[in-house]
Amino acid sequence: KASLAETDKITLEVAKLLKDDFLQQNSYSSYDRFCPFYKTVGMLKNIIAFYDLARHSVESTAQSENKITWNVIREAMGNIMYQLSSMKFKDPVKDGEAKIKGDFEQLHEDLQQAFRNLED
Repeated sequence: KASLAETDKITLEVAKLLKDDFLQQNSYSSYDRFCPFYKTVGMLKNIIAFYDLARHSVESTAQSENKITWNVIREAMGNIMYQLSSMKFKDPVKDGEAKIKGDFEQLHEDLQQAFRNLED
């Protein structure tokens, strides 16, 4: 893993996020019994945004003195990554569509702001 390029480390981590937190379902839990389309779209939108922003940060700073690496992203964005992996626990029955959509939109804005702060 250490010998991989920084962009490959991002790809590997996002693939793990997709496999463990997006694709894997538990039909015995109320939050995961079914996944409405709006929840699917919101989760994917945030995961893809994280991937795109992380790759852009790494690629745009690759030749500069303040290089952003996967380790820098992981350390600076522990809370964001936790929120990304926790999206699946939003319960469509209990929380409702409006709250889940709002939470996902807020996470999307937080993602963008976190990467802006990282690049400054």
